[in-house]
Amino acid sequence: MTDWQHLPFHISPNLLEIGSFQLRYYSLMYLVAFGLAYLLVSYRIRKENYEFTTGTIQDYFIWAILGVILGGRLGYVLFYNFDYYMAHPLEIFLPFDFSDGIRFTGISGMSYHGGLVGFLAATVLFCRKAKISFWRFTDLLVPVIPLGYTFGRIGNFINGELYGRATDMPWGMYFPDDREGLLRHPSQLYEAFFEGIVLFALLWFIRKKRPFEGFLAALYLIGYGFARFFIEFVREPDAHLGFVLGPFSMGQVLCFIMIISGVAVWIVRRTKSGPARRLGGG
Repeated sequence: MTDWQHLPFHISPNLLEIGSFQLRYYSLMYLVAFGLAYLLVSYRIRKENYEFTTGTIQDYFIWAILGVILGGRLGYVLFYNFDYYMAHPLEIFLPFDFSDGIRFTGISGMSYHGGLVGFLAATVLFCRKAKISFWRFTDLLVPVIPLGYTFGRIGNFINGELYGRATDMPWGMYFPDDREGLLRHPSQLYEAFFEGIVLFALLWFIRKKRPFEGFLAALYLIGYGFARFFIEFVREPDAHLGFVLGPFSMGQVLCFIMIISGVAVWIVRRTKSGPARRLGGG
């Protein structure tokens, strides 16, 4: 198992290096995720009973990309490092450190939950502008989201970041940036599998069996929140935050809110749909 345990040491996070310029696999993963999501949503429009056009999806994805990136960044600032960025506000969006002259640092730190809020806000605004049903449009999008998210976690693994807690399990790994040099859970891969592949398979399989509009959105919120909440028990909490509520990390607190939100969406949308209503197609 030695080669497996030291695998992160043999993976370069950079796809391309030219002088001081670096193109990271993590950036590429974002492009792959959005590209794959677009192809699968377009497939659903062609094959299923949806009234939207690929032109609508192309317009929407500009909104979605901006929403995810801005929401993810602001979510990280708000949830994970608020005090630091209040003292260094220019670093929220500028990839420079101004504390000792000007030094290029890149932008690091994105929050999934912030990205989710940004995605929802962008979707609400787009649906209002386009005069289309938010819940029907969301049910079109939701089944493909976890598969795109899988690539984000693989990007985290390649970067050697967001690794798990110490373990003595034989599938544990050593990570280059771990100053303690401990064998750790490759929690990025756990998340890629359960929050990504497994959740995608579930939502994709039942995508046509929606008893009410908003069903898939509610199931996604509950499913992702549930999987992430338990995986966080083997994921190393952020060093500058630690545990924020008893034995629970910030990620678990946000996932608990996500699960409750999903249950609320389920109850409200099911009640509004009526007991006798059934949705076909799409």
